[in-house]
Amino acid sequence: MIASVLIYVGALLAILGLAALVVPRRPRARRGRTIGLFAALAGIGLGLLGVGMPARDSVVGQPRERLDTVMPRYQFRERHALRVAATPLEVDRAIRAVTADEIRFYRVLTWVRRLGRRGPESLIDAPHGVPILALATRSGFRLLADDPGRELVLGVAGPASPAARAAARTSGPHPFTPSAGGYASIALAFRVEPDGRGGAILSTETRVFAPDAATRRRLTTYWRLIYPGSALIRRGWLVAIRRRAEAATR
Repeated sequence: MIASVLIYVGALLAILGLAALVVPRRPRARRGRTIGLFAALAGIGLGLLGVGMPARDSVVGQPRERLDTVMPRYQFRERHALRVAATPLEVDRAIRAVTADEIRFYRVLTWVRRLGRRGPESLIDAPHGVPILALATRSGFRLLADDPGRELVLGVAGPASPAARAAARTSGPHPFTPSAGGYASIALAFRVEPDGRGGAILSTETRVFAPDAATRRRLTTYWRLIYPGSALIRRGWLVAIRRRAEAATR
């Protein structure tokens, strides 16, 4: 997350600094140009620092959840949680039923991600009215763990090298495995826990693992660039689940 902040703050500073350099000013307004040049250079430096920060391995010591067993080692992690005024089983039903239409900004952000191009149905080009999890499992994700009312884990191995992408176009999604060179393994989990007051704590966690150095380098920049949009989608996903579960409870 820190690396993503550095990249985007750096990009903003660089844009503002360059704008200050190219906007016409009076000849005596040298101070503004100096500040603009400094801001542009500082922004470029921050961006490069964010891109260059190493992605370190994290390893789960003692597995506590199914996700820990499925992916005990990873380089990238994203987690969000919120409270839901519904029982864990009602939340579980909402997890399985929510669609892309219910998630705020989902279609806008996935449209940007695919550069407006249409493709086969997938999580980044979701058809209307189809539950997201059902769409995931029929477009490459495997159901890795399913404990109704507690935890659900999906996984897929995405191609991260030119050779792997070429192979995926002809052979389809690669089986989930955290050790396939050229592929980044992605695990997505939803967890539901009683909150002690008749409701539940709903959380989602995404982990990504790249087994080799070349894949890790490619993935590092990509992950840091998409992180803000990814976080917005996942937060909106939880809100949509909460809305559906609480509506069913009422």
